[in-house]
Amino acid sequence: MEEDTSGFAAACRRAEDAALRLIARAEQNTAGLAAKLERRSFDAAVIQAVVSGLVDRDLLNDARYAERWIRSRLALRKAPSPWWLLTALRKRGIDREPSRKALDKALDPQTEYELLVRYAQEACLSQGKAALPHRAWLRHQGFSSQALDRYFDEASG
Repeated sequence: MEEDTSGFAAACRRAEDAALRLIARAEQNTAGLAAKLERRSFDAAVIQAVVSGLVDRDLLNDARYAERWIRSRLALRKAPSPWWLLTALRKRGIDREPSRKALDKALDPQTEYELLVRYAQEACLSQGKAALPHRAWLRHQGFSSQALDRYFDEASG
C-alpha cells in the first residue's frame, strides 16, 4: 500500500512539473491543461489531483484565462462578435458563467462599439451589400442594445 502511495505521489510530481512548464509558457485553463496532461499519458487520478492543486493555489484559473484570451482576441482583431467569443471559450472548456463575466469585463462600451462596426462592415462586404445589417442579426451575435442603438443612430445620422 505504501508503494502505491509513493508511486502516486511521484506521478503527481512529474505531472505537476509538466503542468508548471505549460503554465510558464502561457495561461492555461483546466480542461485544456488536463487534456495536455492526458496526452502525456498521465493517469486520470493524477491529472485530477494536480489540476485541483493548481486551482487551489490559483496557478490555474479559468476566469483569468477567459478574460486574457478575450482581450488577446480583441487586441489582435480576431474576434468577430461577442457570440463568437463565448462560443470559442465553450469549445475550450470554459463554463458559461466565467465566460460571460470575462466578456463583460473585457468588452467596455467603446470596445464593443468598435467590434460592432467592424463586424457590420465585414458582414456587408462579404454579402456584397451596402445596406446596414439587420438589427436582429446583430443582436443574435451578442451585441448589446446600447451598442446597437449607437450604431444605428450614427448610421442613420
